[in-house]
Amino acid sequence: MKSAGIPLRRIMAPLAIVCVALMCVSFIFQNRISPNAQKQLTRLLATIKETSPALEIPEGVFYNGIPNVNLYVKHKEAATGMLYNLIIYKMDQGFENAQIVVADSGRLETTADKHFLKFTVYSGEQFENLRTTTGQLQANINVPYDRETFKKKDLLIDFDSDVDLLDENMFSTMAKAKNLKELNRGADSLKTVADSVGRNYYKNYYDHYISQTDLTKSDSIKAEKDARKTKTDISKIFAELSAEKKLEAVRKAKQETEQIKTDLEWEKPLTSSGYLDVRKHKIEWHNKFALSLACLFFFFIGAPLGAIIRKGGLGFPTVISVIIFITYYIINTSGMKLAREESVDVWLGMWISTIVLAPFGAFITYKANKDSTVFNLDNYINAVRRFFGIRRGRMFNRKEVIIEEPDHEAELKTLEGIVERCREYIKTEHLPYAPNYIKLWFRPVRSDEVSDISHDLEECLANLSNSRNVKVLTYMSNYPEMYATAHLSPFRKRGINIAVGVLFPIGLILAWRIWRFRIMLYHDMRQIEKTTEQLKQCI
Repeated sequence: MKSAGIPLRRIMAPLAIVCVALMCVSFIFQNRISPNAQKQLTRLLATIKETSPALEIPEGVFYNGIPNVNLYVKHKEAATGMLYNLIIYKMDQGFENAQIVVADSGRLETTADKHFLKFTVYSGEQFENLRTTTGQLQANINVPYDRETFKKKDLLIDFDSDVDLLDENMFSTMAKAKNLKELNRGADSLKTVADSVGRNYYKNYYDHYISQTDLTKSDSIKAEKDARKTKTDISKIFAELSAEKKLEAVRKAKQETEQIKTDLEWEKPLTSSGYLDVRKHKIEWHNKFALSLACLFFFFIGAPLGAIIRKGGLGFPTVISVIIFITYYIINTSGMKLAREESVDVWLGMWISTIVLAPFGAFITYKANKDSTVFNLDNYINAVRRFFGIRRGRMFNRKEVIIEEPDHEAELKTLEGIVERCREYIKTEHLPYAPNYIKLWFRPVRSDEVSDISHDLEECLANLSNSRNVKVLTYMSNYPEMYATAHLSPFRKRGINIAVGVLFPIGLILAWRIWRFRIMLYHDMRQIEKTTEQLKQCI
């Protein structure tokens, strides 16, 4: 459509309307459907976690996640599911009749009917107390027991795999399970509770550690006057104390300080958790708007990006799209984490990804409307080559149809003149020696001599490219492509050159680059001289 003359704005207009509609649908979904879905999902996961046997049995500690069983595993292999060096306390018949199993290895599985856990153990022993009454166990007599040695043994443990969902009201207080109105009310309520808890803590500490006597108005006025008359010097009073009293005062102050610190550290999680819940509600409130608007911002990035790249398939466009999305995801996740930790304001943490993407989307849209080649990879490759002086070799092939053959003698004289100019320039500019730093940045001189030489050389080679002489075409490929201005001061404005020269590290790096191009220019001019001598022999 764009190739037919239709502007990009007109192409994007109907798509923008569709994108706005999708944005509204996304917001409605997050505000009405997503909260209930999050609540039901969390409810289901919590139910499964409580009713299923834990597959991740820890190593080196006793595990009681299986009903009526305490299990110790020294080592396990996740790939095969084998457990090694087992100790099993099976207490389904009561603590007095506990069965103790010690085995070299084993495996935990579920039976086909899902009603039992099958514990297959190998190379071990089983111990079971034969006394069943409490009175007999308390008697100070030898207790008989049963001991069994086995190579393989199957233990069945009652296990009901039927899932009874937990009460959904247990998960109604989650921030993700609320809509906008509920989030606003929840944040206000939680903030009120957290503030009241903080004020109560403050009042308790103030009354306990900063105690003072309640005075009447007349007593307080008198106390203020007495305080102005008498200046209390705490350091002087402390210095007048005996060594024993000084030690006692320091010990008591240290003890009270440590007690205050311990109390504050103990009660800090209570207040912190309250304000954390407030931030979670605010984060979720902003998240509903930010994710919806992300649809619109990604449209104003993706559509112009496709118009600029103009390539299909799963190549370069996919790479750019993935990079942009990963960048958005990293910024959004980092902002959410900073907001949760109260390192930044909640609104800034949740909108920082949008703040970054919006200017980028506007820039991409502007460039697409101007038919810019900002994402043309060849432009960046050529820029890198120019910066580092990487050049492609020349290649002249014999033309099948030649309208006008060149005058070889005249072109050779032109090349000889170029050679003389190159010799003179090498002598005048002291190639290939390093440039004078002061002259380079503070007294720069612009010269178009190399540009003129390069222009005349290209014009001469263009004429000789119509030659039928194969040797001439072969030798012409040896002429270098010259960088006409890279060996000079990089900026035409004198003020910029002076600023770069003052910034010594930058000026030194650029001076080294200029020196490198001076060496290249010296070799190029010598190559022109050498190739011209070769052309003389075949013309």
